[in-house]
Amino acid sequence: MIEVAAAIIRNDKGQLLIARRGPEKIQAGQWEFPGGKLEPGESAVRCLKRELMEEMGIEIEPFAPYGVHEHDYETFSVRLIVYEAHYVRGEIQLTDHDDYRWVDVSELGEYRFAPADIPFVDRLRGMVKGEIRSGE
Repeated sequence: MIEVAAAIIRNDKGQLLIARRGPEKIQAGQWEFPGGKLEPGESAVRCLKRELMEEMGIEIEPFAPYGVHEHDYETFSVRLIVYEAHYVRGEIQLTDHDDYRWVDVSELGEYRFAPADIPFVDRLRGMVKGEIRSGE
């Protein structure tokens, strides 16, 4: 099982940051909440700060756990650990994704998200109540 951290990042307008997986990636063209794989012994919060700086050149401040979801793909399984975070500073420069958007929650349904992210999209849109906890 691969452990991955993702951030639901809000800007000062309340919009959420989403990013599209590049053409060379698994699930290319699908949208996701940005983040990355945890390194051995690394916390999800530390991983998010590192990954967002490395992959987008921005500083974020994770402030609250949002949920955990395990998803089985055809060839691997992922444990997605999601935190809410504030955008702090930096101009987005993509190194791992091919596009990004700041969107309102009401716009999330217009994007095709990676399967592991969908429970969090549904929760944000009010389709799921409470914290997501599955596979534990």
